[in-house]
Amino acid sequence: MKTRDRGMLWKAHGLGNDYLVWEGGEEELSPHMVRQLCDRHHGVGGDGILEPWSTDRADCGLRIWNPDGSHAEKSGNGLRIFAWWQVLCRGMKEKHSIDTGTDVVQAEVSLERGLVRIAMGRASFQPEKIPVTQELWNSPVNIDGTVLNLWSVGMGNPHCISFFAKTQDLDALPWREWGSQLEVHPLFPNRSNVQFAKVVDRSTIELRIWERGAGETYASGSSSCAVVA
Repeated sequence: MKTRDRGMLWKAHGLGNDYLVWEGGEEELSPHMVRQLCDRHHGVGGDGILEPWSTDRADCGLRIWNPDGSHAEKSGNGLRIFAWWQVLCRGMKEKHSIDTGTDVVQAEVSLERGLVRIAMGRASFQPEKIPVTQELWNSPVNIDGTVLNLWSVGMGNPHCISFFAKTQDLDALPWREWGSQLEVHPLFPNRSNVQFAKVVDRSTIELRIWERGAGETYASGSSSCAVVA
């Protein structure tokens, strides 16, 4: 897909979490350009842009742009899409490493089976590594008159989780409003991804995701890992 002679884009999604891979062009990406391209009404539309860059720390480098023009440290589905693109379109070996700027992750792609695996790394619960200004571990926080018990988890990017009873209909909650407020809450110096979850059984968790810089999203690999952790 070509964008007004500015550059080439390649689009894919992981579980509905869609990204644009920037294949380069005459102009360098800027926050304004990212916002234009990711706009679902006036642009191409996407949950972010994946920009390749050169690195000495891994086989390839990836800069992840949020649709609001900010940068993300990590994205599970973004990494899967980028790894698939590297193998399919750039001839990268199926097992390779990706430098996100803050972390190096391992990717394994099987074009034959249509599968991509990403080693997302270890979860962190230390406030300074997430980062969060205080420990959140089943901690009550008042959001718009409602007290939510919150957990904070780092997956290379910050996450804020609120669990609900098994009988709770998550869609009956004003989770989008809560998510938009928690994303920018002073507790999170770098903002946060937000998840609202319930344990259905020992092997199933249902969640709704408010993604930092993107808002409501269908799926998030790092969010899923944070909730499970």
